[in-house]
Amino acid sequence: MPSHVPVLFRETLAALEVEQGGRHVLDGTFGGGGHTRGILEAAPDNRVTAFDCDPEAQARAEALQAEFGDRLHFVSANFDELGDYVQASLDGVLFDFGLSSFHYDLPDRGFSFRFDGPADMRLDTRRGRTAADFLENAAEQELVKAIRDYGEEPRWKPVLRAIVSARGTGKLQRTASLAEVVESAAAARHQKASRIHPATRTFQGVRIAINDELGVIERALPQAFEVLRPGGILAVISFHSLEDRIVKRYFRRLAGQPEHGRDNRPQQERLVQAELLTRRPIEAGDEEIELNPRSRSAKLRVLRKLPL
Repeated sequence: MPSHVPVLFRETLAALEVEQGGRHVLDGTFGGGGHTRGILEAAPDNRVTAFDCDPEAQARAEALQAEFGDRLHFVSANFDELGDYVQASLDGVLFDFGLSSFHYDLPDRGFSFRFDGPADMRLDTRRGRTAADFLENAAEQELVKAIRDYGEEPRWKPVLRAIVSARGTGKLQRTASLAEVVESAAAARHQKASRIHPATRTFQGVRIAINDELGVIERALPQAFEVLRPGGILAVISFHSLEDRIVKRYFRRLAGQPEHGRDNRPQQERLVQAELLTRRPIEAGDEEIELNPRSRSAKLRVLRKLPL
């Protein structure tokens, strides 16, 4: 077992039915390889095709390949490109949308303000603009979407003004100084006792924006369902409401159910392509939350593809 166990680890492996053996599962978010290892260890004839756009994941995948050989195939690409690489009829697809500890614990990646480092925040360091470049140059509406919509920051207006005012000063280039800029604007008297740092929401929103995380999810889910065989299982772990809303609505659409409260289409217009295996999302129990507080917000949703 890996030293870092992913959230809802046992529940996820059970949902994917990997102990049956002979399963070919796509792990769309390899990360530290925890889920992939669990799938491969569950039965000697299980196979995994794993994706990760982080170049640093390649070395971690190679270490697992040394143990499991050709039972593990690793693709260095984002999971919204899976349709370009996978045509097989898979038994399962897994997405875990949470960042791995490797991202948060490395100062030079810029995901956390616990350490001072360059404000990068890119999941794939080979492409795209850094958080610093985004904050320095993005149009105001892009910043609003990142801070207000993706970060869900209630004090987004003063945060926006503070960031724009800090342009050209160098304060947006490093995580520590960026956090100070945001904290000075976001911290209000009634928020002093909050358990989260005042910069947390803005950092989240900027990260989502520069990596197009929600767009990636929207593009990847249909591709994942397409490569499943009839009877195959799609399991998705999300960590905040924006991700979970996309997953929930897509799953309900596949199950022929109303996607939201305003979806009033008659039943004969709905196509039932899947069975929901989780009417409500699976969440971490008290024991797991105590061991790993990050699991508190995790939600696992699972469906099974039906024969046409």
